[in-house]
Amino acid sequence: MAVTVVKVENRMQLKQFVRFGYELYKDNPYYVPELYEDALSTLRKDRNAAFEFCDADYFLAYKDGRLVGRIAAIINNRANEKWGHKAARFGWVDFIDDAEVVDALFATAEAWARERGMEEMHGPLGFTDFDREGMLVEGFDRLATMATIYNHPYYPRHMERMGYAKDVDWIEYLFKVPPTKWDKAERISAIVERKYNLRVVQCKSRSELAKRYGKSLFELVNECYVDLYGYSALSSRQIESMIKIYLPVIDLRLVSLVVDQDDNLVAMGVSMYSLADALRKAKGRLFPFGWWHLAKALFFKRSKRVDLLLVAVKPEYQSKGVFAVVFNRLQSAFIDIGFVDAESNPELEDNEKVRSQWDNFEKEQHKRRRAYKKML
Repeated sequence: MAVTVVKVENRMQLKQFVRFGYELYKDNPYYVPELYEDALSTLRKDRNAAFEFCDADYFLAYKDGRLVGRIAAIINNRANEKWGHKAARFGWVDFIDDAEVVDALFATAEAWARERGMEEMHGPLGFTDFDREGMLVEGFDRLATMATIYNHPYYPRHMERMGYAKDVDWIEYLFKVPPTKWDKAERISAIVERKYNLRVVQCKSRSELAKRYGKSLFELVNECYVDLYGYSALSSRQIESMIKIYLPVIDLRLVSLVVDQDDNLVAMGVSMYSLADALRKAKGRLFPFGWWHLAKALFFKRSKRVDLLLVAVKPEYQSKGVFAVVFNRLQSAFIDIGFVDAESNPELEDNEKVRSQWDNFEKEQHKRRRAYKKML
C-alpha cells in the first residue's frame, strides 16, 4: 500500500507524534527518550515561547494502517534574519527502514517549506539550540544522553540517498575524571583570578542562584553562542522558562560561576548527573512511577557519570585562562562526588576554542552527529 502522510491537527495526534519515537526504539539499549511531558510542551504552540519567532507543523506517516514515521517542519524566522537564509528545518524525525516512507515524509516537509518561500532545508534541528539536534553518524553502540538524539544507523544512508549533504558536524567526548585535581588548572586559576580580579561564587540555594544569576546565566549564553551554527538568541520569555525548568533541579556543587569585582557574570559551567539510565527506566514518563526513577537519579542513587551541559566565557575573557577558573571549581566537585567519567555533549568540530580546552584530559571521541542541508 502507498504511504499516507497526515498533518498533526489535534492533541491526540500530537501525543502519537511524541510516542512514536518511544515505540521505534523500545528495544534499543542505547536510546534515551525525551521526557514525554517536556516534549509535548515543546511542540505545543501555546506552551513554547519559541513560537514568538518560529512557525512549525508536524506530520505522521502511515503504511498498511500502521504509524511508520514522523517529521517536524520548522522555520526559525529569527535565525533566518540573523544568518541571511531562507531556510526551513526538519526535526523530531524518525522512520522505519523503508525508502518509500522516508521519501514521503521528506517530500511533505520540503513542499511545506517551498510553499512558505524557503530555499533550503537543514536538520535535524529544533526550534532553538536548546532542543535536540544533529543526526548520529558515529557511535551507534554508545548510550545517548538526555540532551541528544539517538537514531538507527540506516538514517544517514537515507539522507545521502535523498541528496542531503553534510552542513556541519558535532563531536562528543567521553572523559575520565582524574582521581586527584589537575594541579595546573589550580595554579592557572589562582593566577587568572588575581590578574583580572575575578572570583568564583558559590550560591547557598537554588532560589539564590535563580534570583542573582538566573537571567545573567542565559544572557551570557546568548552572548557567547551568538556565532555558533544556526543559533538564535533566547527571548526574555524563553529565559524565564529556562530558569523555571532547569535551575530547580541543578545540584549547586555542579555549577561554576565566575564574576568580576562588580558581581557581573563573566563565565560559567553547568553540569548535571547523567539521567540517561533513569529516563530509560522511566520510559520517558513522569507518571505514574517515572518520577521516582528521576528523583532517585537526582537526589539518592546518583549516576557515576556527569553531563557537561553548558560552558560559556564572556568574549573579552576568552583565551585568557578563565576556562581554567570555571573547570577548577567543577573538577573539585567531580572528584568529591565520585564521578568516574563525564560526557561533553555535542561540540562543533570546528570550534577550536572549546575543543582545545580538553587537551590535557584523558578522553575518547566516541560520537559524531551531523546537520544535513539540501537546496529546495
